[in-house]
Amino acid sequence: MRSPLSAAPVRRALATRPRRIVAGSVAVVLLAAAVLWAARPGEAGFRAEPAMITVRSGPAGDEPVDLDTTFYLPDGASADRRVPAVLLAHGFGGTKESVRSDAEELAGQGYAVLAWTARGFGRSGGQIHLDSPDYEVRDAQRLLDWLAARPEVRTDAAGDPRVGVVGGSYGGGLALLLAAQDQRVDAIVPMITWNDLSRAFLPESTGGPATSGVFKKGWAGLFFGGGGNAGSGPAGLSGTSAAQPEGNPASAGPPSPAPGAGPGTGSGRAPAGAADPSCGRFAADVCAAYLRIATTGRGDQAAVDLLRRSSPAGVLDRIKAPTLLVQGEADTLFPLAEADANARGIAAAGTPVRVAWFTGGHDGGDGPRNDSDRVKYLTVQWLDHYVKGEGAAPGDDFTYSRIAGFDALDRGLVATGFRTTDYPGLAGDARREVAVTGPAQPVANPPNGNPAAISSVPFAGALGSLLGGVAGDVPGQHARFESAPLTEAVDVAGSPTVTLRAASATGEAVLFVKLYDVDPQGAATLPNGLVAPVRLTGLPAEMGAAKPVTVTLPAIVRRVEAGHRLRVVVATSDQAYTTPAEPAVYTVAAGDGPLVLPTVAGEPIPTTAVVWRWVLAGLLAAIAVGLVAVVLVARRRHRRQDSSVHPEYADTPLAVRQLRKEYADGFVAVSNVDFEVHPGQVVGLLGPNGAGKTTTLRVLMGLTQPTAGEIYVFGRRLVPGSPVLSRIGALVEGPGFLPHLSGLENLKAYWRATGRPWADAHFDEALEIAGLGDSVHRKTRKYSHGMRQRLAIAQAMLGLPELLVLDEPTDGLDPPQIAEMRRVLQRYATDGRAVLVSSHLLAEVEQTCTHAVVVNKGRIVASGPVEEIVGESPSVLFDVTDPDAARDVLGRLAGVTVLPDAEGQLVVDTNGTARSEVVAELVRAGIGVDRVVPRRRLEDAFLALVGENSRGSGDR
Repeated sequence: MRSPLSAAPVRRALATRPRRIVAGSVAVVLLAAAVLWAARPGEAGFRAEPAMITVRSGPAGDEPVDLDTTFYLPDGASADRRVPAVLLAHGFGGTKESVRSDAEELAGQGYAVLAWTARGFGRSGGQIHLDSPDYEVRDAQRLLDWLAARPEVRTDAAGDPRVGVVGGSYGGGLALLLAAQDQRVDAIVPMITWNDLSRAFLPESTGGPATSGVFKKGWAGLFFGGGGNAGSGPAGLSGTSAAQPEGNPASAGPPSPAPGAGPGTGSGRAPAGAADPSCGRFAADVCAAYLRIATTGRGDQAAVDLLRRSSPAGVLDRIKAPTLLVQGEADTLFPLAEADANARGIAAAGTPVRVAWFTGGHDGGDGPRNDSDRVKYLTVQWLDHYVKGEGAAPGDDFTYSRIAGFDALDRGLVATGFRTTDYPGLAGDARREVAVTGPAQPVANPPNGNPAAISSVPFAGALGSLLGGVAGDVPGQHARFESAPLTEAVDVAGSPTVTLRAASATGEAVLFVKLYDVDPQGAATLPNGLVAPVRLTGLPAEMGAAKPVTVTLPAIVRRVEAGHRLRVVVATSDQAYTTPAEPAVYTVAAGDGPLVLPTVAGEPIPTTAVVWRWVLAGLLAAIAVGLVAVVLVARRRHRRQDSSVHPEYADTPLAVRQLRKEYADGFVAVSNVDFEVHPGQVVGLLGPNGAGKTTTLRVLMGLTQPTAGEIYVFGRRLVPGSPVLSRIGALVEGPGFLPHLSGLENLKAYWRATGRPWADAHFDEALEIAGLGDSVHRKTRKYSHGMRQRLAIAQAMLGLPELLVLDEPTDGLDPPQIAEMRRVLQRYATDGRAVLVSSHLLAEVEQTCTHAVVVNKGRIVASGPVEEIVGESPSVLFDVTDPDAARDVLGRLAGVTVLPDAEGQLVVDTNGTARSEVVAELVRAGIGVDRVVPRRRLEDAFLALVGENSRGSGDR
């Protein structure tokens, strides 16, 4: 649970280039800014008081334990101005720091918040008892006593604080158990938590008892590992947010005891004399139960009873605190069925209950931002009414959401929220029956469950829905039953059911039933990686005697589109579960009944964000219309004024004349730049950072307007909207692609947007330049930076433009790709074409470019052929038959210096000594001299021109 509060509004700035456009739209922009500023919440203050508090718990209530706490108190809270409180619990493997941001935001909303590290974690003492009523729950009761004694906390009676309890996962289970055990709790918000811990870790989807359940070894192992040390377990177990690092930034130095707190060690060590060193900080009975289940793969009655002791299932009728149950759809640890069972049990006692499903969970985090905002709003609304006593009753309507796609603005995921008046449970309001067919199929159970199918990865089950999935079934180890393509879309919300028949020579089978959504191209998606494990006993050896069994699949929220098929897969193995060690072969067939899909006709939830989006869209549309009108007028005027061709530059791809760019604040990025690019040339634009290179290129591409000077392309004056821009291909300011399209689709979309004839595109040449192979068919959101760079260069070359302008084209490329890019650019500058390339890799420019333009502090300091800029060299490169002997000989010559060279060559600074004399000395020593050439690099010339420490004027 990252933050139960509303997020601050997003502020966006709109920048327009021509000053007349700014002047024309300033009123609208100021209005939008004023509205957004008015909506911004104020900054609320608080103070944080860390302390080690000693409480007494255990079956007799006399066992002391030190708890590491932080108390967050809003500014202004006092004995004369008391405030309600929130007890804030963290998830398994976390500490009080895991929920620090939540605590700070709740304090900003006017609540006194007490966050603490549960026993067995972090700096708190004691052992982990899995939210035992005698230990963790009784610890929380003593913290309620501590809150009631604080003079700043509002009370309902002596010793009874006005308090809500909020927690995710492990903390959510505590909230439920505490409310059942202590009637002082006024409201609770349990998130992504369990109903029956034995059923969560030993699930059985045909209704069998937990003792016959299939052990969820993947998650159990992470839980056990998370409690095996001083609280540094898996961060994701701490709810829907990652655990924060240890420490307490709210104070300097070690925490000091709170008033009335007893002394505590806060060592965080496992208790001395632990029964089993493998138990870490787990209590001995919890550790023993885990070790038995993990060894046998089965739950015995004693282990099940222990897990149920820490489960709300048996005490739901005692919960009188109004309850908001928030459960994640992307959760293979505690699926939606756990919240459903809690809701029904609490409501049966007449307690107000509200259920909210969201797209996150243990596998999906907070979900998309707009969905997590909905959860935060519901949380604060619940607390404000039932704890603070403000606002209307929230009601008991049911809300849920599903992934809707990508946000066009930030490319993040977006969820659509829905509501219904009554909670339909897992069966839905209605049902859709779909026939799935297929022959009876033999399936093999592999020895020791290896190899195993993959349905989900802990903390990443949502990948099954969002990224094509991680699910994979092993050939020979699964059976498939498939539907015909759907004639219309189905909105599934709840637990589908399906009937199956199975036979086994052993009389028993462990199976994993999955429901895939298969698109028309055959891509199969397993929603959120959810799977239904079943253990069937008393099976016949032959299929003819097999009886149908009904399997209840995990609840999902998904829209299955028309044309898609539904596939039921029955697998014999799954890497997340323990399966029988002995190899066996089962036979599986579809039952007589259809696949039943629960549906809910939810009403979309109108949100403030949606309303503001429409308002802002209207404002932006008005601005856009004005911009289009101004641009059209400007283009028409420029075209009318600049239809002539300058005869001197008619055959010159690019002529830049006395270019100057000065910004409104007086900053001069380019003061006087003047150069030409001719056909057949590859011209390198060089300069230190801030020299004006990027500004020059931006002016050239019409991204900003010059203050003075002219640019001619084939004799035509360059202005925004000029037709001559179609003769330029460019990569300036990095590549930008639509992430949901493949590389090839992006190239095609770009070409269509140019409006040029389809026949003028050169896709084959562009794809060869990109060198992406089959990856060109992958979505660009999966591309590396180098792959995106190569695709952008191919896009720039797509129409084989006569002038190619590239800004740092080798950025992100590896050495072989850089070498290939060098050859591509040299080949490109033929048949009248030309290239202008800006780069900071001087060695590449030297090997690639025919000409260079060196800019420093907004001015050109040198231009011309690269060899002329490099010029004569005081150093000489010798190719000799024996380099080591030559070094010894030359080292004895007065005035001659042998230079160290990274490439292992013999480079000599003659310092005025005649080269013939040096050669003669080598020959006299019996050393053969094959070649003598001047040695100077472009880098040497560059540093001589701009200086070793030259910095530009701060290029924009």
